[in-house]
Amino acid sequence: MRFPTFCLIALLLASASLDAQELPAGASSTLAAPLDASAGDAPATPDSLELPASSSSSADGVDLQDIRNFSRVYAIVRQAYVEKVDNKTLMKAAISGMLSGLDPHSEYLDKEGLDELNEDTTGQYSGLGIEVMQEDGTLRIVAPIDDTPAARAGIKPGDLIVKIDGKPVDSDNIDDMFKQLRGDPGSKVVLTILHEKADKPIDVPLVRERISVTSVKVRELEPGYVYIRLSQFQDDTASDLEKKLGELIKKYGAQKGAVLDLRSNPGGLLTAAVGVSDDFLDSGTIVTTRGRLPDSNMSFNAHPGDLLNAAPMVVLVDNGTASAAEIVSGALKDNRRALIMGRRTFGKGVVQTVLPLDADHAVKITTARYYTPNGTSIQAEGIKPDIALADLAVNKTDGPAMLVSSEADLPNHLANEKASSGSIDNDGSAENAKLATQDYALSQALNVLKALALNHGAAAPAASAK
Repeated sequence: MRFPTFCLIALLLASASLDAQELPAGASSTLAAPLDASAGDAPATPDSLELPASSSSSADGVDLQDIRNFSRVYAIVRQAYVEKVDNKTLMKAAISGMLSGLDPHSEYLDKEGLDELNEDTTGQYSGLGIEVMQEDGTLRIVAPIDDTPAARAGIKPGDLIVKIDGKPVDSDNIDDMFKQLRGDPGSKVVLTILHEKADKPIDVPLVRERISVTSVKVRELEPGYVYIRLSQFQDDTASDLEKKLGELIKKYGAQKGAVLDLRSNPGGLLTAAVGVSDDFLDSGTIVTTRGRLPDSNMSFNAHPGDLLNAAPMVVLVDNGTASAAEIVSGALKDNRRALIMGRRTFGKGVVQTVLPLDADHAVKITTARYYTPNGTSIQAEGIKPDIALADLAVNKTDGPAMLVSSEADLPNHLANEKASSGSIDNDGSAENAKLATQDYALSQALNVLKALALNHGAAAPAASAK
């Protein structure tokens, strides 16, 4: 056991000075990376990090007793654990444990993990279509992705996965259980789900599919009012938004207002969030990031050009709106570009950077906090909506038919000489009731948007008279 113990001590002594290391000046592309993956030029590897001259005098050294304890535990596990464990497995577990103990988002990535990360950012993978985070030995749903097995089965943000195929999820097996969420298309799995505020878990049978996530959907809610749904932030989200919204405006003309739906959006790439925010802003700060290293201190600003030409916007959010989706919400709110409606958001206000160790291994580590244009950190707090909406549903009630509901129902009433045929029933109430029963929050957002559009229209002549 001397050789592994010696290696461990050498490794710990070498890593003890990493806190004082700095990235070289040319590694800025590393910290300009997305919240959940690297982008652009390949980031600097730890081998390229330069050790400052002052590091040897660092007061925060590793205590020799801690090294002894670590090596003793390592030796005990190797000698006395009920099953034989090889050095490679133990070292991987030690690295993973070191990172997972920092925060819920930092992790060690092997080749499989890197492949999964790439799948998430491109929107192509095989699984159930859920964003999951590990929390105190449990698997909590951040958000289901639209049009996936999880979303169709009724899984909601905040739900807990209690069991997978009948096996309880706990802190000892959580990594293996997490991997079981993905698998070959057509393979079956049963998740035992505890819904938020529910007393008893339920079994949800699911079939894995090849998930091809289209992150942008655009359609007209009513003539002049556009609905924009972003399910996550991928490589092509901003460009896809520009294309689809441009096509809709070309077909139907300029819009009076827009509802941007970011509910159950688990986030994704920082660059995509900046791009989407820029699409609706003419100027102003979008987001700033701050960390320990100089290259992690960044500011992103909007450029002239608003796809909606300053038409009013309402942004729908909920407790599944996270990460990059919160950046967009904060940018539009603080720049007074949009009204935020719904529930308080998830509250993930930190940025992860992927640092490769070699071709098949990397570290995804939290390198910065991000701040909204007003300088607010939403970490563990979320974004408070301007108009709060409870998670409600509307059901149409059956009632007796009304014999007289208007003047037009009275016998011998005088007709309106300028009324067109069928205009009496054309008040939009039927469509409004239909939307409310399908999606209450969206119907309320549309009503608020119409009020904003009326005010925007009334203010336009005054502005042009200057």
